[in-house]
Amino acid sequence: MESIGFAPHNHSNCIQDCIAAVDSHCRLNGLQFTPVRRRVLEILLQEHRAMGAYEILDRLREEGLGSQPPVAYRALDFLVKNGFAHKIERLNAFIACAHPGENHAASFLICRACDAVAETRREPSQGQLGQAAREAGFVIERAVVEAEGLCPKCQQEPPA
Repeated sequence: MESIGFAPHNHSNCIQDCIAAVDSHCRLNGLQFTPVRRRVLEILLQEHRAMGAYEILDRLREEGLGSQPPVAYRALDFLVKNGFAHKIERLNAFIACAHPGENHAASFLICRACDAVAETRREPSQGQLGQAAREAGFVIERAVVEAEGLCPKCQQEPPA
């Protein structure tokens, strides 16, 4: 299982690669990757953390790209619907997908101290959940897994 979020990496390349992948996917699939949608994804990628819709809207407002909540929510809906971002239910926030345009199931490791989020790939039809579903004659179409704990950085910091 590969996780992204807590490991050091080339942040600039990460942003460029993701935007290029999303742009390509949109062109190939006839999706409109508008300037506002692109900017919302860039904001999520720059921060590399889960962000609330109003926090994103504040950034858009500062940049003159919109001041009404529907602007941010429409862009986020598009990004989530097309697999370019994920909603983190526990935080009521959004994070850029670490594997945009790829068909995958994601689970999230959420640090309870700093709210950092790492995305991991998993297959919901495997393991105990998959076995229980098969035994019940159930087909899993979507599963959201959010695990809470401490990231490597917060484990090393002395308690306040």
